[in-house]
Amino acid sequence: MNDSSVVLNSSSFGLTSEEAGSLLTKFGKNEILDNSRSSLLQILLRQVKKNFIIYLLFVSVIISFIVGKDLTAYVISAVIFLVITVGFIQEYRAEKAISSLKKMLMPTSIVIRSGKEMEVPTEFLVPGDLVILGSGERIPADCLLVSGVEVRVDESTLTGEAKEVKKKSYEAGEYLEENLLLMGTFLVSGRARVKVLHTGMNTRFGKIASLITTAEKELPLQDKINKISKYMSVIAIVIAILTGALMMARAESLNIEVLINILILVIALAVSAFPEGFPVVLITSLATGAANMAKQNAIVNRMSIIETLGETTVICCDKTGTLTRGEMTVKKVFLGDNFLEVSGSGFEGKGQFLFKNEIVDPLKNYDLNLLLQSAVLCNDSRIERTGEDMEYKIIGTPTEGALKVLGAKAEIFSENLGERISEMPFSSARKMMSVLIKSNKGFQIFAKGAPEVILEKCTFCLRNGKVIKLSSEEKKQILLATSSLTQQAYRSLAIAFKEEANERREYREDGLIFLGLLGLEDPPREEVAEALLLCESAGIKVKMITGDHKETAVSIGQQIGLTGKVIEGEEIDKLTDEEFSAILPRVVIFARVRPEHKLRIVKLLKNLGEIVTMTGDGVNDAPALKEAHIGVAMGKNGTDVSRSVADLTLKDDNFATIVLAIKEGRGIFNNIRKFVSYQLSCNFAELFILFIGVLLAPFFGWPVPLLLALHILFMNLVTDELPAITLGFNPTSPDIMREKPRQKADILNKPLMVLIWFNGLLMGISTLAVYFVSFNLLGQTIEIARTQALVTLIIVEIVSAFNFRSFRNKVFNRSLLVNKYLFVASIISILATLIILYTKANIAFETVALKPLDWIIVIIPALLLVIIYDILKEYSFRTKTLLHEIH
Repeated sequence: MNDSSVVLNSSSFGLTSEEAGSLLTKFGKNEILDNSRSSLLQILLRQVKKNFIIYLLFVSVIISFIVGKDLTAYVISAVIFLVITVGFIQEYRAEKAISSLKKMLMPTSIVIRSGKEMEVPTEFLVPGDLVILGSGERIPADCLLVSGVEVRVDESTLTGEAKEVKKKSYEAGEYLEENLLLMGTFLVSGRARVKVLHTGMNTRFGKIASLITTAEKELPLQDKINKISKYMSVIAIVIAILTGALMMARAESLNIEVLINILILVIALAVSAFPEGFPVVLITSLATGAANMAKQNAIVNRMSIIETLGETTVICCDKTGTLTRGEMTVKKVFLGDNFLEVSGSGFEGKGQFLFKNEIVDPLKNYDLNLLLQSAVLCNDSRIERTGEDMEYKIIGTPTEGALKVLGAKAEIFSENLGERISEMPFSSARKMMSVLIKSNKGFQIFAKGAPEVILEKCTFCLRNGKVIKLSSEEKKQILLATSSLTQQAYRSLAIAFKEEANERREYREDGLIFLGLLGLEDPPREEVAEALLLCESAGIKVKMITGDHKETAVSIGQQIGLTGKVIEGEEIDKLTDEEFSAILPRVVIFARVRPEHKLRIVKLLKNLGEIVTMTGDGVNDAPALKEAHIGVAMGKNGTDVSRSVADLTLKDDNFATIVLAIKEGRGIFNNIRKFVSYQLSCNFAELFILFIGVLLAPFFGWPVPLLLALHILFMNLVTDELPAITLGFNPTSPDIMREKPRQKADILNKPLMVLIWFNGLLMGISTLAVYFVSFNLLGQTIEIARTQALVTLIIVEIVSAFNFRSFRNKVFNRSLLVNKYLFVASIISILATLIILYTKANIAFETVALKPLDWIIVIIPALLLVIIYDILKEYSFRTKTLLHEIH
């Protein structure tokens, strides 16, 4: 194909700009563009552009310089610097965490270099590389099909058309569209050997990308946070203006200095109540939570699902590799009329074949030898010695790897047996695969698959080296043997072969000779039983969905504690949606299901109001993963197709990891609620103090304002922001999985709204009370009373942060270091407060050094606040009301 035949606009592929942009978001623009993490300067500029309060403060600086208040101007300038710095650090950390996540699942490709197959990161592919692709893999570059059988590609990502496209091997001359496999598309069937033509920006996918700029999608949580910020900003501005208007109305004279002071105070008050830190804290919390999930082997592909994780009510999961260990080992061989035992476990090539405790030599037993040859030849996996004794590394699926290891126990390896001429690949619809092999014995066809499928293809069977007619009695005996294996929780595979007269690439899979059955053991994961109990306490229902036999599924279910109604795929086919929906809540195990059954199950569960998490690893699982609220793909044994549509990828393919991710998701949402409600209550307290203080001033003879503009800005930065940010890092509560799933909950529910008002009032009244005691009862100067009020508000805000760590556990019963970040932030806030009291900074902030008696008056409200909350938490625990309602 000439370069001139490459069209350089997205519309030629049937895509709008929005669709192409979505395509880039889906696959990660960083794979084809130099889209590294934002530079430090870019983050800094973003902080300045999007932070509205910086503009307000900048206006205050200019006004202060104009009227000769240079010291105030310099202090506000320092505040501006600190606001930008805090935002910069938070966003930089978030970007760094997100960038680290993207690197955790780097795509790899199998290439042939120097005549040897090797696995390399996809980004290191170069034109001319020979790449081996299997069903379900994403095409890593624009490639030329060199060889392959039944190669079909899903090009919908580029063309917009959902139909599969059949590709043909390139033979000679100018290559055509049917010879090309394009980057970003998926191989949905067959195996292919391809030659890399173009990579990166030189691919068609890259050329589309160069014409499009994409914006990050806004998260649902971010939208909720923005709405809260919007409402709070309006309230803050209204109250700030009212406060300023009251001060002007009650001023003895309105000269320029008084007006400037009022204006700066109004700006400071608006700034203090403006929750500018919400978006940054939100992204930081999500990124930190996602990083914590990654440490537990759950990679978040889309940040928006963290909110949905905590709402999960049903988990639909595969059996093999998810509930079980995924380390297949052949333990039994059915040969003729007898079962042979196979010793050894895992992927170790040591083991013996035993019949009634007598060793059977596979090199001398013709039937066993041929069966083992068939098992390693009809196989797409590879095994490599790890260098540790006879331990092997599997490249391919665990099932096929187990067959290669079985052959290794008899020193039978596919490389020594013949050359593959053609194949009919495995698919979930066919439930079998076969290959045409050329060896020194001529041409032979080898097949493996589900026993019932292989038996339908067989006309003969092998007995003691002789080929005999496969009678109905023989078939019955084989099916009984299959049933015996499944009842013992073994996965069963049938093996068959036949001689082929000549080389025909499009051969027929009939008239096969049945060789025997293999029983593969895949024990349950030890941690699954505990994870299932955790799901039960959390109100999450778990359903096993497997293609295995009913007996195998039930046996595994009993071992892990998953029992209940069982239904098979054939029964599902006979039910209408209404009938199926009626029994669906009671069904726990789905056996012998096909991918289309998974999709139907997800849809009906959603119709029943469930929040569904679905696992999948195959090409045909993609529709169900996409349909589910949370699609979970397998990182070890999953396909690129499933991972491309999934929201979450498990690096260890472990069911327990899903439960840990749900727990983490609940914890993140709870922390978001905590920092939002805490900061809003602090903002409300500051508005309450200044507004009510102006109202009460004539009655108590108070000079106004009670707190100065610099005091408000200081608190906003040091005592509001720092503790609020650290509440986002609160460790997940141990009892969080004892609660039922929340249903589409808002960040602020009714109990939280009450708590915000209640806490704000307590802090506001405490501060006003201290001011009253100091100024009116003790007759102290305005400077001392104002300083005591300032310190009181700072201390009660810090104490409130500790109250908000948990809405159930009392402060006096927990270590201060439960959230070490909050502890450090509190120390920093206290030290900063001491600096503005006991150093020359008190000149700028118009504060004075407090004496021991002054500190006692300040600390009493803080202690009372802790006692009030601990009493409330105890009452709530006993009555299951009030704070207990806040999850």
